[in-house]
Amino acid sequence: MIDMSKRRWLTSAAAMAAVASIDARRPSRAAASQVQFDFARPFEGWETVTGKWAVEEVAGASKGARALVQRATGNAFNVIIAPGGPYADVDVTARFKPMSGREDASGGIVVRFSEGRYYVIRANALENNFNFYCYDQGRHEVAGASVNAPALGQWHKLRVTAERDHIRGWLNDQPLIDQRDSRFVSGRVGFWTKADSITAFDDLVVRPL
Repeated sequence: MIDMSKRRWLTSAAAMAAVASIDARRPSRAAASQVQFDFARPFEGWETVTGKWAVEEVAGASKGARALVQRATGNAFNVIIAPGGPYADVDVTARFKPMSGREDASGGIVVRFSEGRYYVIRANALENNFNFYCYDQGRHEVAGASVNAPALGQWHKLRVTAERDHIRGWLNDQPLIDQRDSRFVSGRVGFWTKADSITAFDDLVVRPL
Protein backbone atom coordinates (compact mmCIF):
# COMPACT_ATOMS: atom_id res chain seq x y z
CA MET A 1 0.00 0.00 0.00
CA ILE A 2 1.05 3.62 -0.65
CA ASP A 3 1.05 5.76 2.47
CA MET A 4 -0.84 9.07 2.47
CA SER A 5 2.24 11.31 2.27
CA LYS A 6 3.50 9.46 -0.79
CA ARG A 7 0.00 9.54 -2.35
CA ARG A 8 -0.15 13.34 -1.87
CA TRP A 9 3.29 13.73 -3.48
CA LEU A 10 2.27 11.63 -6.51
CA THR A 11 -0.96 13.61 -6.91
CA SER A 12 0.93 16.91 -6.75
CA ALA A 13 3.53 15.71 -9.27
CA ALA A 14 0.81 14.61 -11.68
CA ALA A 15 -0.93 17.98 -11.40
CA MET A 16 2.32 19.84 -12.03
CA ALA A 17 3.02 17.70 -15.10
CA ALA A 18 -0.46 18.43 -16.47
CA VAL A 19 0.02 22.18 -16.01
CA ALA A 20 3.43 22.01 -17.69
CA SER A 21 1.90 20.17 -20.62
CA ILE A 22 -0.81 22.83 -21.03
CA ASP A 23 1.76 25.66 -20.78
CA ALA A 24 3.93 24.01 -23.43
CA ARG A 25 0.99 24.02 -25.87
CA ARG A 26 -0.06 27.60 -25.06
CA PRO A 27 1.60 30.28 -27.30
CA SER A 28 3.75 32.78 -25.47
CA ARG A 29 2.48 36.31 -24.93
CA ALA A 30 5.12 37.66 -27.35
CA ALA A 31 4.28 35.12 -30.04
CA ALA A 32 0.55 35.80 -29.69
CA SER A 33 1.02 39.55 -30.13
CA GLN A 34 3.45 39.38 -33.07
CA VAL A 35 2.15 40.97 -36.28
CA GLN A 36 3.32 40.06 -39.79
CA PHE A 37 2.74 41.68 -43.19
CA ASP A 38 3.77 39.93 -46.42
CA PHE A 39 1.53 41.99 -48.78
CA ALA A 40 -0.01 38.91 -50.38
CA ARG A 41 -3.24 39.92 -48.62
CA PRO A 42 -5.21 43.15 -49.27
CA PHE A 43 -3.34 46.33 -48.43
CA GLU A 44 -5.55 47.83 -45.71
CA GLY A 45 -5.17 49.92 -42.59
CA TRP A 46 -1.88 51.61 -43.50
CA GLU A 47 -1.48 55.39 -43.12
CA THR A 48 0.47 57.27 -45.80
CA VAL A 49 2.19 60.28 -44.27
CA THR A 50 4.10 61.31 -47.40
CA GLY A 51 4.89 59.54 -50.66
CA LYS A 52 3.18 57.32 -53.19
CA TRP A 53 2.86 53.81 -51.78
CA ALA A 54 1.21 50.78 -53.42
CA VAL A 55 1.44 47.00 -53.52
CA GLU A 56 3.02 45.76 -56.75
CA GLU A 57 4.55 42.65 -58.21
CA VAL A 58 8.28 42.73 -57.46
CA ALA A 59 10.84 40.07 -58.32
CA GLY A 60 11.99 38.22 -55.23
CA ALA A 61 9.01 39.16 -53.04
CA SER A 62 8.12 36.37 -50.65
CA LYS A 63 4.47 35.49 -51.25
CA GLY A 64 2.56 36.01 -54.45
CA ALA A 65 5.52 38.04 -55.78
CA ARG A 66 3.97 41.18 -54.24
CA ALA A 67 5.63 43.86 -52.14
CA LEU A 68 4.97 47.41 -50.93
CA VAL A 69 6.64 49.98 -53.20
CA GLN A 70 7.25 53.72 -52.73
CA ARG A 71 7.40 55.65 -56.05
CA ALA A 72 7.22 59.38 -55.21
CA THR A 73 10.38 61.22 -56.28
CA GLY A 74 9.72 64.85 -55.30
CA ASN A 75 9.47 64.76 -51.49
CA ALA A 76 12.22 65.28 -48.97
CA PHE A 77 11.12 62.12 -47.11
CA ASN A 78 8.43 59.49 -47.67
CA VAL A 79 6.82 57.73 -44.70
CA ILE A 80 4.07 55.14 -44.35
CA ILE A 81 2.80 53.77 -41.02
CA ALA A 82 1.64 50.19 -40.45
CA PRO A 83 -1.57 49.27 -38.62
CA GLY A 84 -1.25 48.52 -34.92
CA GLY A 85 0.51 50.03 -31.98
CA PRO A 86 1.49 52.28 -30.44
CA TYR A 87 4.51 50.33 -29.20
CA ALA A 88 6.99 51.36 -26.52
CA ASP A 89 9.45 48.46 -26.69
CA VAL A 90 9.48 46.65 -30.01
CA ASP A 91 11.55 44.44 -32.35
CA VAL A 92 10.94 45.13 -36.06
CA THR A 93 12.34 43.27 -39.06
CA ALA A 94 11.72 43.71 -42.78
CA ARG A 95 13.30 43.21 -46.18
CA PHE A 96 13.88 46.10 -48.58
CA LYS A 97 14.97 46.36 -52.20
CA PRO A 98 16.37 49.71 -53.41
CA MET A 99 15.15 49.71 -57.01
CA SER A 100 16.33 53.08 -58.34
CA GLY A 101 17.36 56.60 -57.41
CA ARG A 102 19.99 59.12 -58.51
CA GLU A 103 19.94 61.41 -55.47
CA ASP A 104 19.06 58.68 -52.99
CA ALA A 105 18.29 54.95 -53.02
CA SER A 106 17.37 54.15 -49.46
CA GLY A 107 15.06 52.16 -47.25
CA GLY A 108 14.46 52.47 -43.55
CA ILE A 109 12.37 51.26 -40.62
CA VAL A 110 10.47 53.87 -38.59
CA VAL A 111 9.73 53.26 -34.89
CA ARG A 112 7.95 55.36 -32.24
CA PHE A 113 6.11 57.46 -34.82
CA SER A 114 3.78 59.88 -33.01
CA GLU A 115 2.44 63.28 -34.12
CA GLY A 116 4.99 63.48 -36.93
CA ARG A 117 8.00 62.68 -34.76
CA TYR A 118 9.89 59.40 -35.03
CA TYR A 119 13.14 57.44 -35.09
CA VAL A 120 14.39 55.90 -38.34
CA ILE A 121 17.31 53.61 -39.11
CA ARG A 122 18.07 53.44 -42.81
CA ALA A 123 20.46 51.99 -45.39
CA ASN A 124 21.34 53.62 -48.71
CA ALA A 125 22.51 51.88 -51.88
CA LEU A 126 24.38 55.05 -52.92
CA GLU A 127 26.28 55.60 -49.66
CA ASN A 128 28.64 53.58 -47.49
CA ASN A 129 26.81 54.29 -44.25
CA PHE A 130 24.03 52.95 -42.05
CA ASN A 131 22.46 55.77 -40.07
CA PHE A 132 20.14 56.34 -37.12
CA TYR A 133 18.10 59.57 -37.18
CA CYS A 134 15.41 61.24 -35.14
CA TYR A 135 12.85 63.39 -36.94
CA ASP A 136 11.26 66.32 -35.13
CA GLN A 137 10.60 69.30 -37.43
CA GLY A 138 13.64 68.16 -39.40
CA ARG A 139 15.97 65.19 -39.55
CA HIS A 140 18.83 64.93 -37.05
CA GLU A 141 21.54 62.25 -37.14
CA VAL A 142 21.98 60.39 -33.85
CA ALA A 143 24.54 57.76 -34.85
CA GLY A 144 26.00 56.03 -37.88
CA ALA A 145 28.21 53.18 -39.02
CA SER A 146 30.38 52.61 -42.07
CA VAL A 147 29.26 49.73 -44.32
CA ASN A 148 29.57 48.45 -47.84
CA ALA A 149 26.60 50.03 -49.61
CA PRO A 150 23.76 47.49 -50.03
CA ALA A 151 23.52 46.59 -53.71
CA LEU A 152 20.91 48.30 -55.85
CA GLY A 153 18.30 45.92 -57.22
CA GLN A 154 18.81 43.29 -54.51
CA TRP A 155 16.86 42.40 -51.37
CA HIS A 156 18.41 43.21 -48.00
CA LYS A 157 17.32 42.71 -44.40
CA LEU A 158 16.75 45.45 -41.84
CA ARG A 159 16.14 45.04 -38.12
CA VAL A 160 15.50 47.70 -35.46
CA THR A 161 14.87 47.20 -31.76
CA ALA A 162 13.78 49.84 -29.26
CA GLU A 163 13.88 48.93 -25.56
CA ARG A 164 13.37 51.91 -23.27
CA ASP A 165 16.14 54.31 -24.38
CA HIS A 166 18.22 51.58 -26.04
CA ILE A 167 17.99 51.67 -29.86
CA ARG A 168 19.78 49.09 -32.00
CA GLY A 169 19.96 48.44 -35.73
CA TRP A 170 21.12 45.62 -37.99
CA LEU A 171 21.76 45.44 -41.73
CA ASN A 172 21.77 41.96 -43.26
CA ASP A 173 22.05 40.48 -39.73
CA GLN A 174 25.15 42.55 -38.89
CA PRO A 175 24.75 44.63 -35.68
CA LEU A 176 25.79 48.20 -36.49
CA ILE A 177 23.82 50.68 -34.37
CA ASP A 178 23.83 50.56 -30.56
CA GLN A 179 22.74 53.86 -29.08
CA ARG A 180 20.93 55.42 -26.12
CA ASP A 181 18.30 58.07 -26.88
CA SER A 182 15.27 59.01 -24.78
CA ARG A 183 13.52 61.64 -26.93
CA PHE A 184 10.64 59.40 -28.04
CA VAL A 185 9.15 56.70 -25.83
CA SER A 186 6.22 55.22 -27.78
CA GLY A 187 4.60 55.20 -31.19
CA ARG A 188 3.81 53.27 -34.34
CA VAL A 189 6.00 51.38 -36.81
CA GLY A 190 6.50 52.11 -40.50
CA PHE A 191 8.75 52.43 -43.55
CA TRP A 192 10.81 55.34 -44.85
CA THR A 193 12.53 56.49 -48.03
CA LYS A 194 14.16 59.75 -49.10
CA ALA A 195 13.99 62.00 -52.16
CA ASP A 196 13.87 60.04 -55.45
CA SER A 197 14.29 56.56 -53.91
CA ILE A 198 12.03 53.96 -55.48
CA THR A 199 12.14 51.17 -52.93
CA ALA A 200 10.24 47.93 -52.27
CA PHE A 201 9.53 46.54 -48.79
CA ASP A 202 8.39 43.06 -47.78
CA ASP A 203 8.12 40.61 -44.86
CA LEU A 204 7.47 43.12 -42.08
CA VAL A 205 7.38 41.51 -38.63
CA VAL A 206 6.52 43.60 -35.55
CA ARG A 207 7.15 41.94 -32.20
CA PRO A 208 6.37 43.83 -28.97
CA LEU A 209 9.02 43.27 -26.30
